[in-house]
Amino acid sequence: MADQAQTYNGYCVKCKEKRDFEGKVEVSKTGMNMAKGKCPVCGTTVNRILGKAKV
Repeated sequence: MADQAQTYNGYCVKCKEKRDFEGKVEVSKTGMNMAKGKCPVCGTTVNRILGKAKV
């Protein structure tokens, strides 16, 4: 996956709403791809799980 920031839609736990955020794809320690970025309203970290990472 590319290291460029893309727009994703995820749930902000602090705002309790779905938000579009700019994020980068990272691989979690459990082996899942996830988009990680900041909520544009409150600044809290927002994660969106994308699926299994290809190994």
